Amino acid sequence: MFKNKPALPEGQVDTLIGPQVTIRGDLQFSGGLYIEGRIVGKVVAEDGQRATLTLAENGSIEGEVRAPVVVINGRLDGDVYAAERVELAAKARVQGNVHYKVVEMLAGAVLTGRLIHAEAAGAEARAPEGWMDADPALG
Repeated sequence: MFKNKPALPEGQVDTLIGPQVTIRGDLQFSGGLYIEGRIVGKVVAEDGQRATLTLAENGSIEGEVRAPVVVINGRLDGDVYAAERVELAAKARVQGNVHYKVVEMLAGAVLTGRLIHAEAAGAEARAPEGWMDADPALG
């Protein structure tokens, strides 16, 4: 009589993109965004706002994602930039680099790309050119 609906994530969901929705173009949001449908374009949280993006198991994004908190359990083709935390759930399929401060990756998640820690990326950018040549022990 009643269909079992997938449970929404913990926390507040301000915007729900349903399973039969396709958005072509960039999307800017704040608060909680839960995606069960398909987005072709960038998904970016507003600067200075609390924001959590959750990509459901059957959801997909083809484009870059930028948000403080990103939870992925669907398919994402593009780079992820998470200022606070990234969670790759068991059904996550990510093709792209994941830039993170804190990462959680569950068994079954697939990442085709690189995990890049935010502080490590910043340190590489600050390293002077030829810095390895300065240490005689490095040869």
